[in-house]
Amino acid sequence: MTSGDFTIGGIFPLHYRVELPPTDYKKRPLAAQCQGFDPRAFRWALTMKLAVEEINNRTDLLPNYTLAYSIFDSCATPVTAQKAVLSVLNGQDVVQSFICSGASTLLGLIGESGSSQSIVVSRTLEPFRIPMISYFSTCSCLSDRKQFPTFFRVVPNDDYQVKAIAQLLKRFDWTWVGVVTEDHDYGRFALQGLKREIENTNICLAYHEMIPKDYTQKQVLKILKVMKESTAKVVVVFSGEGEFYPFLREFMTQNITGIQWIASEAWVTASILAETYPFLDGTVGFAIRQGHIPGLQNYLKTLTPESHLPSCTGKEPLRQEHSAFINTSSPRVSYNVYKAVYAFAHSLHNLIHCKPGNGPFENFSCVNLNNVFPWQLQHYLQEISFSVSGENVNFDVKGDSIPSYDLINWQRHASGDIQFVKVGLYEGAQQTGRELLIVEQAIMCVSVCSNSCTPGFRKAVRRGQPLCCFDCVPCDIGKISNQTVDCLPCPEDYWSNVNGTICVPKVVEFLSHDAMGITLTLIAVMGAFLTVTVLVIFLYHKGTPIVRVNNSELSFFILLSLTLCFLCALVFIGEPTSWSCMLRHTAFSITFSLCISCILGKTLVVLAAFTATRPGNNIMKWLGPTQQRIIIFCCTLVQVIICTAWLTISPPFPYRNTKYQQSKIILDCSVGSDLAFWCVLGYIGLLACVCFFLAFLARKLPGNFNEAKYITFSMLIFCAVWLAFVPAYVSSPGKFTTAVEIFAILASSFGLLFCLFTPKCYIILLKPEKNTKQHLMGKFTK
Repeated sequence: MTSGDFTIGGIFPLHYRVELPPTDYKKRPLAAQCQGFDPRAFRWALTMKLAVEEINNRTDLLPNYTLAYSIFDSCATPVTAQKAVLSVLNGQDVVQSFICSGASTLLGLIGESGSSQSIVVSRTLEPFRIPMISYFSTCSCLSDRKQFPTFFRVVPNDDYQVKAIAQLLKRFDWTWVGVVTEDHDYGRFALQGLKREIENTNICLAYHEMIPKDYTQKQVLKILKVMKESTAKVVVVFSGEGEFYPFLREFMTQNITGIQWIASEAWVTASILAETYPFLDGTVGFAIRQGHIPGLQNYLKTLTPESHLPSCTGKEPLRQEHSAFINTSSPRVSYNVYKAVYAFAHSLHNLIHCKPGNGPFENFSCVNLNNVFPWQLQHYLQEISFSVSGENVNFDVKGDSIPSYDLINWQRHASGDIQFVKVGLYEGAQQTGRELLIVEQAIMCVSVCSNSCTPGFRKAVRRGQPLCCFDCVPCDIGKISNQTVDCLPCPEDYWSNVNGTICVPKVVEFLSHDAMGITLTLIAVMGAFLTVTVLVIFLYHKGTPIVRVNNSELSFFILLSLTLCFLCALVFIGEPTSWSCMLRHTAFSITFSLCISCILGKTLVVLAAFTATRPGNNIMKWLGPTQQRIIIFCCTLVQVIICTAWLTISPPFPYRNTKYQQSKIILDCSVGSDLAFWCVLGYIGLLACVCFFLAFLARKLPGNFNEAKYITFSMLIFCAVWLAFVPAYVSSPGKFTTAVEIFAILASSFGLLFCLFTPKCYIILLKPEKNTKQHLMGKFTK
């Protein structure tokens, strides 16, 4: 203990159990003895000492004042903790001294680690209105300001810890779990909170067992029997390490395997447990957030227990035997002690620098520095806000701090050293559902029932089984695994190989010059060649009646447009580009409109020619060559206008379709505007229907060569092809969509060519004797 202007106390579980002496009624009863030196708690106590010395050496915090401290051992039990706090209040140096020997100038207390001890200590201090800051007590019951009005803590309460554990159980689908708790308020309230969190979920408790306060082997063996016979392989433990240590000693003798331990923050970073019991490897649990304490490790290396703590004998092993003492790689509880000391220091600093007239007490007064009361310090403690090691520290109205945890996994490396690896975090201040973040591939544990997954497979945790018991299932198509981690999706332009081990480029598919493309090309070229051949025949025999009948100019226009129809099919073959996409649909739509317009003109001439034979009918003067050209031009112009609007507003464009078949990239032309595309086809269909209707009316007109019936057949074929095209176009996948459209263009073109010109070519080439005006008009005699 040191003397100074302000005094704070500290209570730490420097020993983790109390052994009661044998009862002998003939002799005076002996005092209970603290056993089991805890080097980790000793480190906490020395952290308090370091923080006090650090503050006293500063000139910007508590200038011209010193901070004194006194440290006592609670032996991790409520009864001994109460003796310790009474000793602190009496200003004594050792807990074994007689009670009520004097009064102290204690302004605040740092302690305790266990919630049950903190409850006793807080209730003892409450009549004196002395504030206390706990560095490790997490029971949610301590947030009740009516029962514990002077209690503060720099560790989150268990309401958030049980929320985090419940979310962890949900994440890994652990629905059948056992719970072991210590027989104190910490364990009871934690169990209540966990039951509340899993109430409306599919998680069920297989059993709940309680480690007895007064440890007996018989009771522990009864608990272990329940665990051994249960099918639950996931066990959540809410206990301090002092109560849990002897329990594990018995557990090790029972040959119970396959347990996935879920640790509470009270023991998840207990190095002494990790080093003593290897079967705990793979444990996961939530720890309070770690911080940074400058110079702590060097400070600890120079100290021994007997030189600093009166309750220590000097025989307690440190350093090599207990690396927990000098392990400062990730200080957590020590960091909380450090923050608690600084919280008192900053509160006292604000108290000292109060300006009269602006004070928080009656008549805006400040504190009399010659007679500071603990309740006055508590006012400043409630309002404190300061930064230490980059973290902002403050308290809410219940005396709690900001809830946040690190998810810790116990991993043993090849060297044999155990490490507490951070594999996730829990932020209680985040939105619901987003508090828990886990890096699952970073979790490592000793597999008790499953071998590591080979590349191409992923771990699938078995329902209700430990984290290390899993099945290896193949990665989904499009995902790979080249290590023993979760499957990862391939980039958009890549796909998984058969084994699911590497990503390979996707197959790019379009109607290229392969077998299908070459076949369609040859058919299109052959169709154009046949059409040109017919055109040459007609030009050679242009003076004959069969060519001149019904306006030979229209026949030449039809043959020219049919040639273009065959050739425009070639634009559909090859890799789509911006120009080819725009040219595809507009070229075939305009050429077909020109062709059907010419056939419509020819049909009108046929119908008008035979109607004009009636007396007084002069309709032919309205369907001369000029009028026919105007009809063809106007009908074609409408399609040109539609195509122009289409190309201006929303033109076709090339696109990469990765949705239809995930293993392929289909290169195709998007029509841009579906409305414009169907308007183009609809207009061609309208011309064909009008042409068919007029030709049908003229099919029985007199004459040996009535062209109307051939036009009727050609329009029937044309309409049938394009009606069949619609469902085939919509349902065809990939490059077959383009192939279907080419087929429709070629089939309808061949239908028009054969129906309209085969009969004429037959007469011209094989029956020249019928190529006379008399025969065509049906006015010859046998």
